[in-house]
Amino acid sequence: MATDKADPAVGRFKQMMSKVIVGNEHAIELVLVAFLTQGHVLIEDVPGVGKTLLARTFARCLGLEFRRVQFTPDLLPSDITGINVFNPRTLEFEFKPGPVFCDILLADEINRATPRTQASLLECMQERQVTIDGVTHRLSPHFTVLATQNPIELQGTFPLPEAQMDRFLMRIHLGYPDEAQEMEILERFEQGTQIDVGPPLTQAEIAELKQGVKQVHLSEDLRAYIRNICRHTRNHDAVELGASPRATLSLAQACKAYAFIEGRNFVLPDDVKTLALAVLAHRLVVSQDAFMRGVSAQDIVLEILDEVPVPIGHTTGQ
Repeated sequence: MATDKADPAVGRFKQMMSKVIVGNEHAIELVLVAFLTQGHVLIEDVPGVGKTLLARTFARCLGLEFRRVQFTPDLLPSDITGINVFNPRTLEFEFKPGPVFCDILLADEINRATPRTQASLLECMQERQVTIDGVTHRLSPHFTVLATQNPIELQGTFPLPEAQMDRFLMRIHLGYPDEAQEMEILERFEQGTQIDVGPPLTQAEIAELKQGVKQVHLSEDLRAYIRNICRHTRNHDAVELGASPRATLSLAQACKAYAFIEGRNFVLPDDVKTLALAVLAHRLVVSQDAFMRGVSAQDIVLEILDEVPVPIGHTTGQ
Protein backbone atom coordinates (compact mmCIF):
# COMPACT_ATOMS: atom_id res chain seq x y z
CA MET A 1 0.00 0.00 0.00
CA ALA A 2 0.99 3.67 -0.28
CA THR A 3 1.83 3.78 3.41
CA ASP A 4 4.44 1.04 3.11
CA LYS A 5 6.11 2.71 0.14
CA ALA A 6 6.29 6.05 1.93
CA ASP A 7 7.95 4.68 5.08
CA PRO A 8 11.56 4.80 3.75
CA ALA A 9 11.17 8.47 2.78
CA VAL A 10 9.81 9.31 6.24
CA GLY A 11 12.67 7.46 7.89
CA ARG A 12 15.25 9.21 5.72
CA PHE A 13 13.70 12.58 6.50
CA LYS A 14 13.87 11.93 10.25
CA GLN A 15 17.46 10.78 9.93
CA MET A 16 18.45 13.96 8.08
CA MET A 17 16.72 16.14 10.67
CA SER A 18 18.46 14.32 13.53
CA LYS A 19 21.86 15.22 12.05
CA VAL A 20 21.17 18.86 12.93
CA ILE A 21 18.42 18.91 15.55
CA VAL A 22 19.33 17.31 18.86
CA GLY A 23 16.30 15.73 20.51
CA ASN A 24 12.81 17.13 19.85
CA GLU A 25 11.87 14.06 17.79
CA HIS A 26 8.20 14.54 18.62
CA ALA A 27 8.27 18.21 17.60
CA ILE A 28 9.84 17.23 14.27
CA GLU A 29 7.06 14.69 13.73
CA LEU A 30 4.42 17.32 14.50
CA VAL A 31 5.87 19.79 11.98
CA LEU A 32 5.94 17.01 9.37
CA VAL A 33 2.32 16.20 10.18
CA ALA A 34 1.37 19.83 9.58
CA PHE A 35 3.26 19.94 6.28
CA LEU A 36 1.66 16.75 4.98
CA THR A 37 -1.83 18.07 5.78
CA GLN A 38 -1.17 21.56 4.37
CA GLY A 39 -1.28 23.04 7.85
CA HIS A 40 0.74 25.71 9.62
CA VAL A 41 2.59 25.61 12.95
CA LEU A 42 3.00 28.12 15.74
CA ILE A 43 6.20 27.41 17.68
CA GLU A 44 5.91 29.05 21.08
CA ASP A 45 9.01 28.98 23.23
CA VAL A 46 11.74 31.06 24.81
CA PRO A 47 14.65 32.39 22.70
CA GLY A 48 17.62 30.17 21.91
CA VAL A 49 16.03 26.71 21.91
CA GLY A 50 16.38 26.16 18.15
CA LYS A 51 13.10 27.38 16.63
CA THR A 52 14.76 29.04 13.63
CA LEU A 53 17.21 26.17 13.15
CA LEU A 54 14.33 23.70 13.15
CA ALA A 55 12.47 25.64 10.45
CA ARG A 56 15.54 26.12 8.26
CA THR A 57 16.61 22.48 8.55
CA PHE A 58 13.07 21.31 7.82
CA ALA A 59 13.11 23.17 4.50
CA ARG A 60 16.62 21.86 3.66
CA CYS A 61 15.64 18.24 4.22
CA LEU A 62 12.61 18.63 1.96
CA GLY A 63 14.56 20.50 -0.71
CA LEU A 64 12.14 23.43 -0.55
CA GLU A 65 12.63 27.19 -0.79
CA PHE A 66 12.95 28.82 2.62
CA ARG A 67 12.46 32.46 3.56
CA ARG A 68 12.52 34.22 6.90
CA VAL A 69 10.70 37.41 7.90
CA GLN A 70 11.50 39.19 11.15
CA PHE A 71 8.19 40.62 12.30
CA THR A 72 8.45 44.11 13.82
CA PRO A 73 5.90 46.84 14.65
CA ASP A 74 6.83 48.84 11.53
CA LEU A 75 6.41 45.89 9.15
CA LEU A 76 3.73 46.57 6.52
CA PRO A 77 1.40 44.05 4.84
CA SER A 78 3.07 44.78 1.49
CA ASP A 79 6.42 43.81 3.01
CA ILE A 80 5.01 40.29 3.32
CA THR A 81 2.65 39.77 0.40
CA GLY A 82 4.24 42.02 -2.23
CA ILE A 83 3.31 45.26 -3.97
CA ASN A 84 2.62 46.73 -7.42
CA VAL A 85 5.44 49.11 -8.43
CA PHE A 86 5.16 51.60 -11.29
CA ASN A 87 7.74 51.08 -14.02
CA PRO A 88 8.49 54.43 -15.71
CA ARG A 89 10.00 52.68 -18.73
CA THR A 90 6.94 50.63 -19.60
CA LEU A 91 4.45 53.04 -17.98
CA GLU A 92 2.85 50.04 -16.28
CA PHE A 93 2.61 48.65 -12.78
CA GLU A 94 4.65 45.52 -12.13
CA PHE A 95 4.03 43.12 -9.30
CA LYS A 96 6.98 42.60 -6.95
CA PRO A 97 6.28 39.41 -4.99
CA GLY A 98 6.88 39.38 -1.25
CA PRO A 99 8.53 36.67 0.87
CA VAL A 100 5.31 34.61 1.03
CA PHE A 101 6.14 33.41 -2.47
CA CYS A 102 8.18 30.51 -1.18
CA ASP A 103 7.60 27.01 0.18
CA ILE A 104 8.49 27.35 3.86
CA LEU A 105 8.04 30.77 5.48
CA LEU A 106 9.47 31.44 8.93
CA ALA A 107 7.43 34.23 10.52
CA ASP A 108 9.82 35.06 13.34
CA GLU A 109 8.24 36.67 16.43
CA ILE A 110 4.93 37.04 14.63
CA ASN A 111 3.28 38.71 17.63
CA ARG A 112 5.56 41.75 17.28
CA ALA A 113 3.78 42.88 14.11
CA THR A 114 0.61 44.99 14.23
CA PRO A 115 -2.79 43.29 13.80
CA ARG A 116 -3.06 44.77 10.31
CA THR A 117 0.16 43.08 9.23
CA GLN A 118 -0.76 39.84 10.98
CA ALA A 119 -4.07 39.84 9.09
CA SER A 120 -2.22 39.95 5.76
CA LEU A 121 -1.30 36.31 6.34
CA LEU A 122 -4.91 35.11 6.69
CA GLU A 123 -5.59 34.69 2.98
CA CYS A 124 -2.12 33.26 2.43
CA MET A 125 -2.55 30.61 5.10
CA GLN A 126 -6.11 29.58 4.27
CA GLU A 127 -6.34 29.96 0.50
CA ARG A 128 -2.65 29.80 -0.45
CA GLN A 129 -3.04 32.89 -2.56
CA VAL A 130 -2.50 36.65 -2.38
CA THR A 131 -4.85 39.29 -3.75
CA ILE A 132 -3.19 42.61 -4.61
CA ASP A 133 -5.23 45.41 -6.20
CA GLY A 134 -7.91 42.95 -7.22
CA VAL A 135 -5.49 40.50 -8.87
CA THR A 136 -5.03 37.06 -7.30
CA HIS A 137 -1.58 35.45 -7.27
CA ARG A 138 -1.25 31.77 -6.40
CA LEU A 139 1.30 30.61 -3.84
CA SER A 140 3.32 27.41 -3.81
CA PRO A 141 1.25 24.26 -3.18
CA HIS A 142 3.78 23.46 -0.44
CA PHE A 143 3.38 26.87 1.24
CA THR A 144 3.70 26.39 4.98
CA VAL A 145 4.05 29.01 7.71
CA LEU A 146 6.22 28.20 10.69
CA ALA A 147 5.64 31.10 13.05
CA THR A 148 7.44 31.71 16.33
CA GLN A 149 6.61 33.76 19.38
CA ASN A 150 8.10 34.26 22.82
CA PRO A 151 5.51 33.47 25.54
CA ILE A 152 7.47 35.32 28.22
CA GLU A 153 8.27 38.72 26.74
CA LEU A 154 4.99 40.58 26.20
CA GLN A 155 6.15 44.21 26.04
CA GLY A 156 5.76 45.61 22.53
CA THR A 157 3.76 42.63 21.28
CA PHE A 158 0.28 42.24 19.78
CA PRO A 159 -1.52 39.02 20.77
CA LEU A 160 -2.71 37.00 17.80
CA PRO A 161 -6.50 37.24 17.36
CA GLU A 162 -8.67 34.13 17.49
CA ALA A 163 -9.11 34.12 13.70
CA GLN A 164 -5.34 34.01 13.24
CA MET A 165 -4.81 31.35 15.90
CA ASP A 166 -7.44 29.15 14.25
CA ARG A 167 -5.42 29.18 11.02
CA PHE A 168 -2.57 27.34 12.73
CA LEU A 169 -3.02 23.59 12.65
CA MET A 170 -1.10 23.25 15.88
CA ARG A 171 0.97 25.03 18.49
CA ILE A 172 4.09 23.24 19.70
CA HIS A 173 6.82 23.80 22.27
CA LEU A 174 10.46 22.70 22.02
CA GLY A 175 11.64 23.12 25.59
CA TYR A 176 15.16 22.96 26.98
CA PRO A 177 17.40 19.96 26.22
CA ASP A 178 18.35 17.54 28.97
CA GLU A 179 21.95 17.20 30.21
CA ALA A 180 23.01 14.63 27.64
CA GLN A 181 21.38 16.52 24.76
CA GLU A 182 22.99 19.80 25.77
CA MET A 183 26.39 18.12 25.87
CA GLU A 184 25.76 16.72 22.40
CA ILE A 185 24.84 20.21 21.16
CA LEU A 186 28.19 21.53 22.43
CA GLU A 187 30.07 18.76 20.64
CA ARG A 188 28.09 18.82 17.41
CA PHE A 189 28.15 22.56 16.84
CA GLU A 190 31.68 23.25 18.08
CA GLN A 191 32.84 23.90 14.50
CA GLY A 192 29.71 25.79 13.41
CA THR A 193 26.15 25.06 12.33
CA GLN A 194 26.81 24.08 8.70
CA ILE A 195 26.12 20.36 8.85
CA ASP A 196 25.64 18.30 5.69
CA VAL A 197 22.30 16.49 5.88
CA GLY A 198 22.67 14.71 2.55
CA PRO A 199 20.43 14.87 -0.52
CA PRO A 200 16.93 16.15 0.31
CA LEU A 201 13.69 14.40 -0.52
CA THR A 202 12.60 14.71 -4.13
CA GLN A 203 9.36 16.30 -5.32
CA ALA A 204 8.15 12.82 -6.26
CA GLU A 205 8.80 11.54 -2.74
CA ILE A 206 6.98 14.51 -1.19
CA ALA A 207 4.00 13.93 -3.48
CA GLU A 208 3.99 10.26 -2.53
CA LEU A 209 4.01 11.14 1.17
CA LYS A 210 1.03 13.45 0.79
CA GLN A 211 -0.83 10.87 -1.26
CA GLY A 212 -0.07 8.22 1.33
CA VAL A 213 -1.74 10.29 4.05
CA LYS A 214 -4.96 10.33 2.04
CA GLN A 215 -5.00 6.52 2.01
CA VAL A 216 -5.00 6.22 5.80
CA HIS A 217 -8.28 4.86 7.17
CA LEU A 218 -10.23 6.80 9.80
CA SER A 219 -13.11 4.70 11.11
CA GLU A 220 -16.60 6.01 11.78
CA ASP A 221 -16.16 5.45 15.53
CA LEU A 222 -12.97 7.51 15.60
CA ARG A 223 -14.64 10.28 13.60
CA ALA A 224 -17.33 10.38 16.28
CA TYR A 225 -14.62 10.33 18.97
CA ILE A 226 -12.91 13.37 17.44
CA ARG A 227 -16.26 15.12 17.02
CA ASN A 228 -17.21 14.48 20.65
CA ILE A 229 -13.91 15.85 21.94
CA CYS A 230 -14.34 19.06 19.98
CA ARG A 231 -17.99 19.46 20.97
CA HIS A 232 -17.06 19.05 24.63
CA THR A 233 -14.82 22.11 24.36
CA ARG A 234 -17.85 24.19 23.31
CA ASN A 235 -19.94 23.03 26.27
CA HIS A 236 -17.25 23.24 28.95
CA ASP A 237 -18.03 25.69 31.77
CA ALA A 238 -14.51 27.11 31.75
CA VAL A 239 -14.42 27.79 27.99
CA GLU A 240 -15.69 31.01 26.48
CA LEU A 241 -14.88 30.00 22.88
CA GLY A 242 -14.52 26.33 21.97
CA ALA A 243 -12.99 24.47 19.05
CA SER A 244 -14.45 25.34 15.65
CA PRO A 245 -15.48 22.85 12.94
CA ARG A 246 -12.15 23.74 11.30
CA ALA A 247 -10.48 22.43 14.44
CA THR A 248 -12.45 19.18 14.19
CA LEU A 249 -11.36 18.69 10.59
CA SER A 250 -7.78 19.65 11.44
CA LEU A 251 -7.57 17.08 14.22
CA ALA A 252 -8.91 14.34 11.94
CA GLN A 253 -6.44 15.17 9.17
CA ALA A 254 -3.55 15.44 11.60
CA CYS A 255 -4.35 12.01 13.05
CA LYS A 256 -4.22 10.44 9.59
CA ALA A 257 -0.85 12.04 8.89
CA TYR A 258 0.52 10.99 12.29
CA ALA A 259 -0.60 7.40 11.75
CA PHE A 260 1.06 7.47 8.34
CA ILE A 261 4.47 8.62 9.56
CA GLU A 262 4.24 5.99 12.30
CA GLY A 263 3.95 3.35 9.57
CA ARG A 264 0.24 2.55 9.87
CA ASN A 265 -2.63 2.85 7.39
CA PHE A 266 -5.23 3.27 10.13
CA VAL A 267 -5.78 5.72 12.98
CA LEU A 268 -5.79 4.70 16.64
CA PRO A 269 -7.39 6.50 19.61
CA ASP A 270 -3.87 7.04 20.91
CA ASP A 271 -3.16 9.17 17.83
CA VAL A 272 -6.07 11.42 18.76
CA LYS A 273 -4.87 11.72 22.35
CA THR A 274 -1.30 12.42 21.22
CA LEU A 275 -2.33 15.29 18.93
CA ALA A 276 -5.36 16.79 20.70
CA LEU A 277 -3.31 19.08 22.93
CA ALA A 278 -1.23 20.54 20.09
CA VAL A 279 -4.21 20.93 17.74
CA LEU A 280 -6.91 22.18 20.11
CA ALA A 281 -5.44 24.03 23.11
CA HIS A 282 -4.40 27.21 21.27
CA ARG A 283 -7.88 27.57 19.76
CA LEU A 284 -9.71 27.70 23.09
CA VAL A 285 -10.52 30.94 24.88
CA VAL A 286 -10.67 30.32 28.62
CA SER A 287 -13.31 32.24 30.58
CA GLN A 288 -12.13 35.08 32.80
CA ASP A 289 -13.24 33.28 35.95
CA ALA A 290 -11.36 30.09 35.03
CA PHE A 291 -8.29 32.09 34.07
CA MET A 292 -8.27 33.79 37.47
CA ARG A 293 -8.43 30.35 39.08
CA GLY A 294 -5.33 29.29 37.16
CA VAL A 295 -7.10 26.99 34.71
CA SER A 296 -5.35 26.80 31.32
CA ALA A 297 -6.55 25.62 27.93
CA GLN A 298 -4.15 22.69 28.21
CA ASP A 299 -5.78 21.63 31.48
CA ILE A 300 -9.20 21.73 29.84
CA VAL A 301 -8.14 19.61 26.86
CA LEU A 302 -6.57 17.00 29.15
CA GLU A 303 -9.71 16.95 31.28
CA ILE A 304 -11.90 16.43 28.21
CA LEU A 305 -9.68 13.59 26.99
CA ASP A 306 -10.25 11.87 30.33
CA GLU A 307 -14.02 12.41 30.16
CA VAL A 308 -14.86 11.45 26.56
CA PRO A 309 -15.25 7.66 26.20
CA VAL A 310 -12.71 5.97 23.92
CA PRO A 311 -14.26 3.80 21.17
CA ILE A 312 -14.16 0.14 22.16
CA GLY A 313 -12.27 -2.23 19.87
CA HIS A 314 -9.73 0.27 18.53
CA THR A 315 -6.81 -0.39 20.86
CA THR A 316 -5.14 -2.49 18.14
CA GLY A 317 -6.60 -0.82 15.10
CA GLN A 318 -9.52 -3.27 14.70
